[in-house]
Amino acid sequence: MKPLSATDNLFLMLEKRQQPTHIAGLQLYDFPEGAPANYVSKFAEELREYTQPVAPFNQRVTYRFGRPYWKQDSQFDLEHHFRHVALPKPGRIRELLALISTEHSNQMDRERPLWESYLIEGLKGRRFAIYSKQHHALMDGVSAMRLGTKMLSTDPNERNMPPIWAFDLKSKSSAGLTNRLDATTLVAAARAGVRNNLSAIPHVAKAMQDAWRKSKTDSAYTSIFQAPQCVLNDRITGSRRFAAESFSLARIRAIAKAFDATINDVVLAICGSALRDYLLDQNALPEQPLIAAIPVSLREDESIGGNQIVTILANLGTDTADPAQRMQTVRASVQEAKQRMSTMSQKEIMAYTALMLTPAGMQMLTGLMPKWQAFNVMISNVPGPKEPLYWNGARLRGMYPVSMPLDRLALNITILSYYDQLEFGLTACRRTLPSMQRMLAHLESGIEGLEVAAGLNHARRNEMELAW
Repeated sequence: MKPLSATDNLFLMLEKRQQPTHIAGLQLYDFPEGAPANYVSKFAEELREYTQPVAPFNQRVTYRFGRPYWKQDSQFDLEHHFRHVALPKPGRIRELLALISTEHSNQMDRERPLWESYLIEGLKGRRFAIYSKQHHALMDGVSAMRLGTKMLSTDPNERNMPPIWAFDLKSKSSAGLTNRLDATTLVAAARAGVRNNLSAIPHVAKAMQDAWRKSKTDSAYTSIFQAPQCVLNDRITGSRRFAAESFSLARIRAIAKAFDATINDVVLAICGSALRDYLLDQNALPEQPLIAAIPVSLREDESIGGNQIVTILANLGTDTADPAQRMQTVRASVQEAKQRMSTMSQKEIMAYTALMLTPAGMQMLTGLMPKWQAFNVMISNVPGPKEPLYWNGARLRGMYPVSMPLDRLALNITILSYYDQLEFGLTACRRTLPSMQRMLAHLESGIEGLEVAAGLNHARRNEMELAW
């Protein structure tokens, strides 16, 4: 038996009905060339032959003297974990995302290994989908994404490729599978940062003093004391709404070039625009601009293990209707944060982030100071595969992260790049943020607004073709 790490155990401790602590991914595939109409049913039969899962998919949680351990499940039942389902007609993306929203609301059985995989047929256009769900104690989102792509191939002719639960981790390099990019992990990382980096405290104390002073005089400076009260930070329920959309990476690059900005700057500006429009629809837009927390990795090699994640705060410019001004606000805010970090060593950056975000993390988890919100939303931008991928001849058309909202962080936006696309995955509390799927149209409007402001010609080209 292997004991759970303190961070992994934290995800078990935090889980409650209104706050399931699992994450997932949705993959959309084309049928292989020449595949028959009953291809998915036959494929399901093939996948059921993989009855012996590999670690960690064969591990379940057990307790010994009150401490949690991973233990191999001696009564593993594949039928419980692998499920072949069909969408109701007409099999649009609308029906697919409704199914994902429902399944993502359900907690998993802790008496079994904490994962589920759904093979979904009935999609229009000779397509099928895979929804893979795992508890955050078992695997973090970046690890799941990387494992999910490592099991695929760039060769459309490769066959006999196993499903994720039977994929041998040792068959390909698994370097770098441990970065965690979510709010709860930042709390654990912050605690470790304070404990392990005490030698940096004198320099960090001066940096914090300077930060407090600059927050009063520098409009580009973003601090933990600026986030306004917002419906995004209300209490949540266990019901989820998931929405996803693909956008052309070429469009985003063109905007970035026009504004002399990074792709991440553009993504943040697009999210700021969409959040502004959504909150205006709900008559809930704060006068002050929303603040986003953006996880950033400091890892400079392919090593694994440990926490090397810091967080910067960015002003999303939601207080202005001008796309160009919003872009300038976001860019200046991110540049200021990067400049601040550039004057510190890596150890000092970790300690600085720890000291700044530990109070915010405790507030997020305990709610003892409900009128203080360090940030309003978390936005993660994760680099993904740069080439088209295939699974047993089926081309992967899109891969969308399904994230984990937390109490007082009712919306999680995660963006993943794949080949020539940016894949947006939005996961929210269904009750706290009603009609959240409208954010997809607002994201497109945000891109178009920036294209107009930059003088670019644009052509709407959304791969998901959502019709809500």
